[in-house]
Amino acid sequence: MKKALIIGAGPAGLTAAYELLTKSQDYQVIVFEETQQFGGISRTVNYKGNRMDMGGHRFFSKVPEVNEWWQNMLPTQGHPSYDDIVLDKHMELTEGGPDPEKEDRVMLRRNRVSRIFFDRKFYDYPISLKVETFKNMGLLKTIACGFSYIGAMIFKRQEKSLEDFYVNRFGKKLYSMFFEYYTENLWGRHPSEIDPSWGAQRVKGVSILEVLRNAFRKKTGKTGGKVETSLIEEFSYPKLGPGQLWDVTAEEIKKLGGTIIMNAKVVKIRKKGNHIVGVSYLQDGKEIDIDGDVVISSMPVKDLVAGMNDVPAEPARIAAGLPYRDYMTLGVLVPKLNLENKTKIKTIGNIVPDNWVYVQDRTVKMGRFQIYNNWSPYLVKDLEHTVWVGLEYFCFEGDNMWNMTEDEFAKMAIDEMVTLNLISDASEVMDYHMERVKKAYPAYFDTYEEMDKLVEYLNTIDNLYCVGRNGQHRYNNIDHSMCTSFETVKNIISGETDRSNIWNVNTEKEYHEADEKGVSEAEDEVEVD
Repeated sequence: MKKALIIGAGPAGLTAAYELLTKSQDYQVIVFEETQQFGGISRTVNYKGNRMDMGGHRFFSKVPEVNEWWQNMLPTQGHPSYDDIVLDKHMELTEGGPDPEKEDRVMLRRNRVSRIFFDRKFYDYPISLKVETFKNMGLLKTIACGFSYIGAMIFKRQEKSLEDFYVNRFGKKLYSMFFEYYTENLWGRHPSEIDPSWGAQRVKGVSILEVLRNAFRKKTGKTGGKVETSLIEEFSYPKLGPGQLWDVTAEEIKKLGGTIIMNAKVVKIRKKGNHIVGVSYLQDGKEIDIDGDVVISSMPVKDLVAGMNDVPAEPARIAAGLPYRDYMTLGVLVPKLNLENKTKIKTIGNIVPDNWVYVQDRTVKMGRFQIYNNWSPYLVKDLEHTVWVGLEYFCFEGDNMWNMTEDEFAKMAIDEMVTLNLISDASEVMDYHMERVKKAYPAYFDTYEEMDKLVEYLNTIDNLYCVGRNGQHRYNNIDHSMCTSFETVKNIISGETDRSNIWNVNTEKEYHEADEKGVSEAEDEVEVD
């Protein structure tokens, strides 16, 4: 029996393991995971009964294979969840589906609400053209945005940077209000220094004209084809957070005979010529060698190449220069938020209904905040009397913020909650918990523009397959990451040597069309950030 070595127990790695075990009897599957948790950046952290979603994950995909896969692991609810019962809300239910009040292995249907918090006011995300938007901006700003957009349409920029990309679609004024600072905060680089391909991938089809079309569709009820408005306004979500999906998947892999080794950091990829003969991993201070016939890697491609022997200078240089942005979050437990719910959406405690909110405020470092109560009522231990909030910050591993102690980080973040008037005083905070996530966001600058050369070299290694967000250094959603593994397993079983189908996931026309319609979202999404 051949041996498949899979690096990483995140969405891509676990999907590859499960697919290979269910589609072929020819492989012994071994998965190596550096940490003690499944799911990678899609994990869920349980702190004293309150669960934290690392980055926020909405499960929605146009790819039937992905939806069927999720349904198999976590069947869609057939009975209302706790908050829908209390509020007498009616969500779409699946006949014969599990009852979330009695079972854990269930996927919920949730309302999708994301907004921008700018100048202490809420704006729709993406920006919509309606009376409230113009009222929030004021007459002079609205006129300035209009003329700025017209100017951008007449004098198109050559798109050499992400700044050019945004200005061409929104005008300089809206760009400076809603994109410039947030993007710089997210990436640690000004948009003028970032490759425009990031925008092309994450903001496909979005412009003022698209906003107008969407506004027209909502007014007339026309959705522009088969995509229903309800599909855009709702999403699926695991009862106990996204990590639950990968916990369940890991258990299924073990039942199928797969092996998962935890706390096993792969440090060497042992190569003879253009063929990998095995890997070496660290566990309990010992380096252990294991041979294999196929290697599927979802580890950061930068680390993958660094761990290989006999890599030519040029691909080694490109891989070493690939940048990442890291992430820190603080879970904060409070009795209430000062934010007033002016929407028509009912919530327990009448809190604002947002899943997450994009903070566009140059006076703070906070990038977003999540309200876990609205993701799933089962993420919060005392839903009736507390609000469990996740304050999100972007940083570089090893910088001043990353090196803060939990108490130092908490003081900064809670002070910013007061600055934004989310709470009135730091004394209102009942508890907090900090989490760090390395290499959360593969970045599109520095040597990224030479990524094609690196891919060309990696494709010369005959038994190596790179999958997932970090494995391909591409800002993929969960469904796209899973599709890279689907394609990989198909190639392994069929003997196909051309790996272009794997690298083309989320670049081909079918994926672009999905994102343009706003219905392919399933990752720790930063959407148009």
